[in-house]
Amino acid sequence: MMQAETKERLELMPENAPFESGFNAKIIWGALFVGFIMLPGSIYLGLVSGQSLGGAANWVTIILFVEIAKRTFIKLKTQELLMLYWVSGSLVVMGGKLGTGVQLFGGPFGGLIWDQYLVQSPQARDLAQYFPHWFVPSPMTAEGIATLSKRSFLQHLWLTPILVLAGHVILNRILDISLGYSLFRVTSDIERLPFPLAPVRVGGATALAETSNKKEGWRWRIFSAGAMIGLLYGGVYVVVPTLTSIFMTKTVQLLPIPFADFTENVKSIFPASPLGIGTDLGLIFIGFVLPWRIVFGSFISFVAATVLINPYLYHHGILHSWTPGMSALPTRVSNTLDFWLSFTIGSALMVFFLGLFAALRAARRKHRKSSRETSAIVGEETTLGRYIPDPARGDVPVPFALLIWGLATLGYVLLVKKLVPEFPWIITVFFGFIWTPLNSYIGARLIGITGSGGDMGNIPYLREGSFFLSGYEGAAIWFAPVPMFNVSNTVSIFKEMELARTTFSSYIKMAAVSTLVLLGCSFLFWELIWRLGPIPSAAYPYVNKIWPFHAVFQSFWASSTLPGASSAITQVINPHYVALGFGVGLTLCTFFGLTGISMQYFYAMINGLAAMPFEIIPLFIGAVLGRYYFRKKIGEERWRAYTPILLAGYSCGVGLIAMCAIAVTLIYKAVSQLVY
Repeated sequence: MMQAETKERLELMPENAPFESGFNAKIIWGALFVGFIMLPGSIYLGLVSGQSLGGAANWVTIILFVEIAKRTFIKLKTQELLMLYWVSGSLVVMGGKLGTGVQLFGGPFGGLIWDQYLVQSPQARDLAQYFPHWFVPSPMTAEGIATLSKRSFLQHLWLTPILVLAGHVILNRILDISLGYSLFRVTSDIERLPFPLAPVRVGGATALAETSNKKEGWRWRIFSAGAMIGLLYGGVYVVVPTLTSIFMTKTVQLLPIPFADFTENVKSIFPASPLGIGTDLGLIFIGFVLPWRIVFGSFISFVAATVLINPYLYHHGILHSWTPGMSALPTRVSNTLDFWLSFTIGSALMVFFLGLFAALRAARRKHRKSSRETSAIVGEETTLGRYIPDPARGDVPVPFALLIWGLATLGYVLLVKKLVPEFPWIITVFFGFIWTPLNSYIGARLIGITGSGGDMGNIPYLREGSFFLSGYEGAAIWFAPVPMFNVSNTVSIFKEMELARTTFSSYIKMAAVSTLVLLGCSFLFWELIWRLGPIPSAAYPYVNKIWPFHAVFQSFWASSTLPGASSAITQVINPHYVALGFGVGLTLCTFFGLTGISMQYFYAMINGLAAMPFEIIPLFIGAVLGRYYFRKKIGEERWRAYTPILLAGYSCGVGLIAMCAIAVTLIYKAVSQLVY
């Protein structure tokens, strides 16, 4: 049965198809195209609306190159299409900065833009003297203030933070590939896990461009429809505030970005309840795609917290920091510090232990099953049944890969020791050499068995708890690149490469090129956009509203290790509320288990408590429309096939119109500053 399942997965490429390199000059041109054309649009779109350009970059890059190839009578191989897919996604994907909760975009220098905002924010006023010089120019010195006010990285005080950032990016890339490859050899070659979603991703990436048919197919029509919707809505949502910010004295927003706030309007009915509706149409499209159980469970927990729990807690004096007149984000901050931070720690611990138990049970079941079955797919088997991969795959010895990973991790340990010599180095060693591979292995096994859940092994607030209990006094460690990573997604990429018959060396070359392009283009465009005006400001509605919220909590954690700050932390993190969160999670888990209701509802309800409230309502509207209208009107199978392409088309349309707006803005700002 294992062999039959594997054979079905490999129908994407013939079993006897040779491994081929997917890296060539086309991939380099693709990286440059995304870096110089897509990246500035990604930056501006993220600043204005908080959206990612990842889907648009994948689609536009592949479609553009396929159309050029058709007109020049060149056929792109599957391996090349996948490389273009990965390189475009890796350059503009939205990511987060560890320990902040803030979503960043436009490459690693977006993190420095966040850092310069943090050190100047009123939320971090008490931390000003503790910011290290390698993190950001100090706001406590006249030279540091002058450097920050010039809004340019081309100042000597920025040299050390830039070098630390570049070292972190390069070390992280090396660690990610070497450890990811080693875990791939364990989970795929030795344990023979099925990786059920890998064939889906390979087939989807290959189907982005219908190279075998010159006639436009249904994918292109659906994609075009979504792109037109994105162009029209993006013109209202992104272009109007962008262009009015340069041609008028005040930015005009036809729709409030990123949400319409109703907290003050309902304060007498639902006190201490942050209520708002997101105005980003993309949330409705995401609601089309997400499973109904996930959206419905999140909506139930949102309604329960907003309508029932928050007013109850306020009337009983638990949410004591809230006062009438607060808007949504200040209300969320006060509620989190009063109650929800402690409660979510407890519920997250419950989810962690549940995920760990599920992973161990699945591993035991998998081990019993594999002991009764043979497990050869493409390579050969010895007389003992040991799998031998195809030599053309481009493997390297696992000990060599582990050596590279060990050197990269050692580089992190030495770097953190150099930056923060007072911090116990043994904790950095633990995170780098023990926790990162263990957590990544758990995540890789979950992806290999179920196709998802790679981050389920993350222990909630492990980083914060370790820093707080280490005995270290200061704030520098909160900004240091401590090696706490999960490379399980890279394990899945190596599996996809195997299914697509792509040599592993192709990915390494692509990663090296994309890293260099990302560093260069990220520096260039963040430098140009930062010079246009302060970030955040009224010209960038999303970050202007959301970043202060995240600054509160990063400042809160960073101040927890200052001398004499432990009492403040113990006042915020209430062990009774932590235990209550764990108990509620355990009760819900037991209820769903006994009644046979899908556990997806349970996970969604826990996740909904931590989600931004304004995102839940449009997600639910999209899910309801898809489930009860479009699915019945179009058909379930067809609707399920349409929705991801429709979402990608919408992202593409918004991204394209955003790139036009940023082009006009850059040209106008450049011309307006010329001296005639």
